[in-house]
Amino acid sequence: MAKASKKKSSVKPKPKVHKDLQGLDIIIDQFGEIKANMNIEKLNEFLDKNVDDKKLAERDDYDDLKKGKKKKNKSS
Repeated sequence: MAKASKKKSSVKPKPKVHKDLQGLDIIIDQFGEIKANMNIEKLNEFLDKNVDDKKLAERDDYDDLKKGKKKKNKSS
């Protein structure tokens, strides 16, 4: 007697997200285009505020850059 296969529901629980990104849904279509239901500028602003840039972390003025201050260049 063959066993009947039981299909498990493929409902995945939604991941926990930051409150500023609540409702964000990103899909990559068959052509590789990223489609999001949230404005890209809003996403970039969130990332700039909350994620450290590894390439800039070695700079001496990185903390000032994160705060939005520009370090004045002292020229001789």
